[in-house]
Amino acid sequence: MTGWGRVNAIWLILSIFLAGINGIGPAYAKPVKILAIGTSLTQGYNLPSGTDFTSVLQAKLKAKGHDVAIVNAGVSGDTSAGGLARLDWTLADSFDGAIVELGSNDALRGLDVAQTRANLDQVLTKLKARKIAVLFTGMKSPRNLGPEYVSEFDALYPALAKKHKVLFYPFFLEGVAANLKLNQDDGIHPNEKGTRVIVKGILPYVEKLLAQIETKNAAKVTQ
Repeated sequence: MTGWGRVNAIWLILSIFLAGINGIGPAYAKPVKILAIGTSLTQGYNLPSGTDFTSVLQAKLKAKGHDVAIVNAGVSGDTSAGGLARLDWTLADSFDGAIVELGSNDALRGLDVAQTRANLDQVLTKLKARKIAVLFTGMKSPRNLGPEYVSEFDALYPALAKKHKVLFYPFFLEGVAANLKLNQDDGIHPNEKGTRVIVKGILPYVEKLLAQIETKNAAKVTQ
């Protein structure tokens, strides 16, 4: 290769490199960012750091090869109204997807089911308006509130999931609720082992959520 040939080759390599920096070439992939908005069940009430729902879920997903970052927006004692009230400022950052775990404290307080339904309806509407893929998790009412309340409360989750056409995990505490070995002394909040059971159950649904996000992102690239 002549001197001029070598110079031209160097300039060609340099131009390709600079094109990549300026966004002309392939962009570096970013982690899929998921918001987990919920109650103490999401927050990880009374659990050691790194053993809460979002931390364990993120670790499991990364172990399976998913590049994902899950933001813990769980607030202990939060109701559906509280989740709705803080949703807009929580979404000040951008997210690809959301896991919605709200309503358990409404049932524990015996709040009006119609209002809980309206609050969660608005939460899902706001997420849909921002084109955020959603995994909606169901909850069940304590059985001591009477058959009418229990029936109405339990039914609101699948009904809203169907209305908004979002992924639905029927019961967040599946396999954990009422199991003393998987809960803390209060009998309500999962312990570390219980949290791992929750993550194991919901993991396939979160992977479906990631698949939806990947499909949506791929469609954007081809447009």
